Amino acid sequence: MSNLSIRPVESDSDLQAFLRMPWAVYKDDPVWTAPLWSEHVRFFDPAHNPELAHIDLEKFVAWRDGTPVGTIIAHINHAYNDFQQANVGWFGQFEVLDDQEAAHALLRTAEDWVRARGVGAILGPATFSTNSEIGLLIEGYEHPQMILTSHAPRYSRGFVESYGFHKAMDLLCWYINVAKWGGRKGDKIPERLTRVVEKIRTRRNFVVRPVNMRDFPAEVERVKGIYNQAWARNWGFVPLSETEIDKMSRDLKPLVDPAIVLFAEVEGQPVAFGIPLPNIYQPLRRARMKPGEPEWWQLLKLIWHWKVRRDLTSVRVWALGVLEAYRGTGVDALVYYEMLRRGLPRGYVDVEMSWILENNDMMNRTIQMLGAEVYKIYRVYEKAL
Repeated sequence: MSNLSIRPVESDSDLQAFLRMPWAVYKDDPVWTAPLWSEHVRFFDPAHNPELAHIDLEKFVAWRDGTPVGTIIAHINHAYNDFQQANVGWFGQFEVLDDQEAAHALLRTAEDWVRARGVGAILGPATFSTNSEIGLLIEGYEHPQMILTSHAPRYSRGFVESYGFHKAMDLLCWYINVAKWGGRKGDKIPERLTRVVEKIRTRRNFVVRPVNMRDFPAEVERVKGIYNQAWARNWGFVPLSETEIDKMSRDLKPLVDPAIVLFAEVEGQPVAFGIPLPNIYQPLRRARMKPGEPEWWQLLKLIWHWKVRRDLTSVRVWALGVLEAYRGTGVDALVYYEMLRRGLPRGYVDVEMSWILENNDMMNRTIQMLGAEVYKIYRVYEKAL
């Protein structure tokens, strides 16, 4: 084949090649959602992304005869290793054309980079952890991306597995179309489901309330209080720093629909929360963002499809947490049910609940009880060094 080389990103032109690679990989994929260019650029910039404060990384581009054909990031997430008492490295931003030689060369480069830093294994893809983007799509390629999820070509799985990676964990994406619950009227919710949920509500005197946007900083503190305890024992968990949480709350606040972001309380104290996010990727995909476009123009296009055309009928339940003392009480089912029910009058009928670890049996059973089905699977791979 023609000349192939893998080089680290060192110049502005290298960085441009790295950042623009997804547009080449997915140019003929109708379900890929091009990100806002400015957000895409800032995501990889330590000055704007506080998650990178505890990550050592190197970006690489694969070149074939002077043309970029793929990218990868090799990184060490010190927050992950410290919390999980692990000694591993990661690869991420694995975007490559249908070129196995280039794909294997990129994976080898990432492997060599983390090995040189003394780790015992490499996992991925993750850009950069369970708190951002993680996993390679291995099922459900035909379905459009939901907010804050990634996409992948069908061939990528074969490239990773043929290089010697094997499964570390699968992350499930559950889907339900609640139009069958009666649309905006919500008058066809299954009676059996309602009875079960009402029993849960009355048994422990749970009170479900929406987020108070006028008291948003305090509400963020309440989420913090549940989040780290609720996720601490989950596979792959990395605690969010105060700076990360503050930035995330600022970024997500404009997207929050207060009618469907909920807390469950007992005697006025929050014991669970659910954060569904309107799927801004739906209007974003129709806006057809291109690399290098001015931010004002991209925002104008997005607002047109989102606010003017009202092109948003889907939502992703991005986070749901339950204090350990209240696990097994059914409060998770209650919060899910209320989020779905209250979303109906808002026009949200296509609902994804993700990512759910494959070994989280309790949560998976709860979601299945609501009538959802697994429609996408993301996989995290690992390889011993």
